[in-house]
Amino acid sequence: MVCVVDAEGAHLAATLRAAAFSNKRVLEVGCGEGRLTWGIAPLAASVLAFDPSSEDIALARADCPGELSEKVRFEVARAEEIDVPPQSVDLVFFSWSL
Repeated sequence: MVCVVDAEGAHLAATLRAAAFSNKRVLEVGCGEGRLTWGIAPLAASVLAFDPSSEDIALARADCPGELSEKVRFEVARAEEIDVPPQSVDLVFFSWSL
């Protein structure tokens, strides 16, 4: 059985309606395998995406489209561990994470 999350793109579409990602420095909390990262990154100035799962981050790094490789950075970390300099992000994106 194959599990497809948001095959119609409804979650991404709702996310893009809810926040203005254009030219923003985005911090994505709990990015998982990058399922929404790929939809917001083309709009953003940059994306720092992190997740506590090293397996998910490895998959996200492996799946990163070449044209986004300079724009997206993935880190293995929990929210309380991520080191972000003050005023280095414009928007924090937090979806499906606990």
